[in-house]
Amino acid sequence: MSYVRPSVRHPDAETNNLGYTKKHYEGSISSLCAGCGHDSISNAIITACFEMDLEPHHIVKLSGIGCSSKTPAYFLGNSHGFNSVHGRMPSVATGANMANRDLIYLGVSGDGDTASIGMGQFAHVVRRNLNMVYVVMNNGCYGLTKGQDSATADKGSKTKKGRQVSLEAIDLCEMAIQGGAGFVARGFSGDRKQVVAMLKAAFSHTGLAFLDILSPCVTFNNVPTSTKSYSWVRQHMDATHTFDFIPYCQEITTDYTNGSTTPIILHDGSTLELCKLKDNADITRKSTAIAALEKAKEESHILTGILYLDPESKDTHAVMNTSRTPLNVMSESELCPGNKALQDINDNFR
Repeated sequence: MSYVRPSVRHPDAETNNLGYTKKHYEGSISSLCAGCGHDSISNAIITACFEMDLEPHHIVKLSGIGCSSKTPAYFLGNSHGFNSVHGRMPSVATGANMANRDLIYLGVSGDGDTASIGMGQFAHVVRRNLNMVYVVMNNGCYGLTKGQDSATADKGSKTKKGRQVSLEAIDLCEMAIQGGAGFVARGFSGDRKQVVAMLKAAFSHTGLAFLDILSPCVTFNNVPTSTKSYSWVRQHMDATHTFDFIPYCQEITTDYTNGSTTPIILHDGSTLELCKLKDNADITRKSTAIAALEKAKEESHILTGILYLDPESKDTHAVMNTSRTPLNVMSESELCPGNKALQDINDNFR
């Protein structure tokens, strides 16, 4: 079996404003199970980057270990990439971002890679509010090692093995909101339109944009008793808002008819149009966002959409007042200013 996509494309294939077709944003053919939600997310990433006119060679894709962390091979084949050690993607992303702040960083992880072995890494990249898009493909199990429950599997749910989950689940969205991420959203791989819109908004945000995307494992965790299955999520998902993403310089329009529409201007000038339903909480406040998540749990609902957004978010570089010039283009004399400069720094701490 070949994992290389055919090079032939229709001569009239749609192009974006850069003159690229979707072929420029694709990777190799997926080797994941047929019907895996991760492939839907990969295709959503391809679509979002294509429609946002992002230069593929300006994007850095990073991952850890797991089914989800294999997916960067399946999209953005013309981008920079680094597949790191299990749970350590945030450290590699931080180092790369510190070296070159001018690139676009996309981290892909899974519920095991982030909520178990990588929990410490996740907590600190969130509190640093690193300027990156952090996507967790959440299927509630360890698909590479035969379907054991992960830390995000909901208490009381049952997987294909039939055993009831006895431990409390870790809610990564609540942790991200509490920890300091400026953009937090939850999606479902089966809702492509919503996931694409969330990704576009995330790429336009300055700071850490965290997306927890429920992605059913068709092999080990797609039974009706699992809260991470296609059937359960479709029956219990509840959108926080209906929304649309409007790129900067495009005519701003809205076609919402129900509720009130709230425009939020993102850092690059793009507009996020939120159609606020009657009982929805204000997503710009941490306390109300967390309260909405807790209420949904009590009602056995899954909130999807943008859960929290800080329009004034400051990323790591702004907080630490780092150099505007990327470190990778500085000279040795700038990176190593000498003993006197070091002594001056030490004197400031005396």
